[in-house]
Amino acid sequence: MNQTFRTETDSMGEVQVPTDALYQAQTQRAVDNFRFSRHTMPARFIQALAYIKQTAALTNAQLGLLEGDIATAIEEASQSIIDGQHLAQFPIDVFQTGSGTSSNMNANEVIATLASRTLGGDVSPNDHVNMGQSSNDVIPTAIQVSSALALEQQLLPALQHLIATLEAKKNSLSHVVKTGRTHLMDAMPVTFAQELGGWQYQVSHAKAAIEQTLPAVKALAQGGTAVGTGINADHRFAGAFADNLSQATRIRFSTSENFFFNLSSQDAIVALSGQLRTTAVAIMKIANDLRWMNSGPLAGLGEIELQALQPGSSIMPGKVNPVIPEAAAMAAAQVIGNDATITVAGQSGNFQLNVMLPVIAHNILESIELLANSATALADKAIATFTVRQDNLDVALAKNPILVTALNPVIGYLKAAAIAKRAYQEGRAIIDVAEEETDLNRATLERLLDPAKLTQGGVAE
Repeated sequence: MNQTFRTETDSMGEVQVPTDALYQAQTQRAVDNFRFSRHTMPARFIQALAYIKQTAALTNAQLGLLEGDIATAIEEASQSIIDGQHLAQFPIDVFQTGSGTSSNMNANEVIATLASRTLGGDVSPNDHVNMGQSSNDVIPTAIQVSSALALEQQLLPALQHLIATLEAKKNSLSHVVKTGRTHLMDAMPVTFAQELGGWQYQVSHAKAAIEQTLPAVKALAQGGTAVGTGINADHRFAGAFADNLSQATRIRFSTSENFFFNLSSQDAIVALSGQLRTTAVAIMKIANDLRWMNSGPLAGLGEIELQALQPGSSIMPGKVNPVIPEAAAMAAAQVIGNDATITVAGQSGNFQLNVMLPVIAHNILESIELLANSATALADKAIATFTVRQDNLDVALAKNPILVTALNPVIGYLKAAAIAKRAYQEGRAIIDVAEEETDLNRATLERLLDPAKLTQGGVAE
């Protein structure tokens, strides 16, 4: 297929651009220069750029700095991008200039082209669409806005759904007692409610920690322009911009108390990433517990049976694997790796500007998406749907030698240890061996060794 080109001009000269492209010369230079990966900037990031351009045009018009018809055309063009149109017009690689200037100009050019078509006249990418802005405050703001939107719309609801699913499952299994495990070895009994309650609290703790990072994420860089001084931006612009953006997104944004902080550092996003890493650790712990509990069905623990979702082997008929926990664990591993990249990128704030902004944007948004999807999948396709294998639980509980721990206050640690050792060697229930080795009657032993009572803690009576 033969592609046709048109000639575009920028401050460096002429550039050949595909005829049907909405972008102009600076975007094409970036496409030609940056061929590092198959990754372009995330759709949510592009949407955030469009929100910024839309809000800037509205704000500049309100301040009497931008003609009304041009502002309206920019706002309408931006809205089309917010609505998901024209994403193919943002082809620049994530691994580009560290300020993200190429992506900022990409947005300026696409919006200028669309606005010019609406007006039938020239709308400038720099003088109109980028009025009162710099790539150096636009890109940090886009990272913050896209992260806040993704958290509010995706991750926090997904974590709440997982918490609610765990609550429902916990309540439905509150009466079921199982063998506890420490070091992967048999330990004192617990209820399913206690075990799932631990997971639930872990997710709730992670969600609360993410929410604590939100005020800093929502305090925007916009208005700092090139180096944090606000050069070429009206002194009223930043506050009005934050108010207008809050109204457009229905998320309360504010103006940063220190633009130099927002431009030169990415500490707010580094902190958020750290909490996403903690959430990934929680997801991985839950996923691995589910895998262990589901292991078998004959030679493993076999405590639960996960929903069968697909054949597990191309050669072993009938094999079914815990595919959702495995996928969630891999997603969690990616998030942990993303955090390492964000941490390294975060320290690249050289003087007045961080110069690893695009990779921070890519990784933080990928982490949020992976965690949201993992939480939802675990909730709907693993936790809500698993069934308990009561027969296996009962057999393991009856022969668990560690139940003898409850007899420590009555017969002493050494005597209890001897009983546990004999019960394990002979493959017998603790209660039977204890009846032979002590002067405690059967009724007393049944009371002292009742697994359900032992899950309540305290000293045997």
